[in-house]
Amino acid sequence: MKLSTKSRYGTRLLLDIALHGDDGPVRIQDTAARQDISVKYLERIAQILRKGGFLKSRRGKKGGHALAMPLEGITVGAVVRLLEGDSLLVECSGASPSCTMAETCVTRLVWLEASQAMFERLDSITFADLVARGRDMASCGMPQDALLPDRS
Repeated sequence: MKLSTKSRYGTRLLLDIALHGDDGPVRIQDTAARQDISVKYLERIAQILRKGGFLKSRRGKKGGHALAMPLEGITVGAVVRLLEGDSLLVECSGASPSCTMAETCVTRLVWLEASQAMFERLDSITFADLVARGRDMASCGMPQDALLPDRS
């Protein structure tokens, strides 16, 4: 599965708010500048994240976005499911497959297992994990691949 920019940027948006929201709501313009993402695109993603219950917003001079739940309660898997919609690797993996061979297709089981494994992993990573890794990286110059916790 190739994740869309919605999932990648939505995850970055939430992480940016988690990292920079200690002093109050974070402005989309500030996140857009830090993340080098279009303000308009981030606003559209933020709207989806608000409707999904991950963000809350405040208007006005001291307005912006804040997380709507604790970091430990937000998983990367939940964010990807919300932003991607259909979270399966292939169409035939769904409950109502369109393929006429779905019931007897052995390879369909492989795609189902792969989707489940991917989301088990993504569901095991919370934004608390990402914040901790992000702060570690910022303080001691860790490589990008150190961002994910070792769950083996």
